[in-house]
Amino acid sequence: AAAAGGTRGRQRRARTAFTSEQVCRLEKTFQRQKYLGATERRKLAAALQLSEIQIKTWFQNRRMKLKRQI
Repeated sequence: AAAAGGTRGRQRRARTAFTSEQVCRLEKTFQRQKYLGATERRKLAAALQLSEIQIKTWFQNRRMKLKRQI
């Protein structure tokens, strides 16, 4: 059954539950700039106590949400 779902033994990463403060800061940053460079991503991740990958993924998802809205 796992092979049919395509996971092949790998565990799915738990969904990140962002706090309202984190979302607020992410949204404010997104309003200013839609894309973050490595340096900005690293600083934001440290400030919000998230991983750089979580920041990168949030921005990718947010850009897709904006594209759908337009």
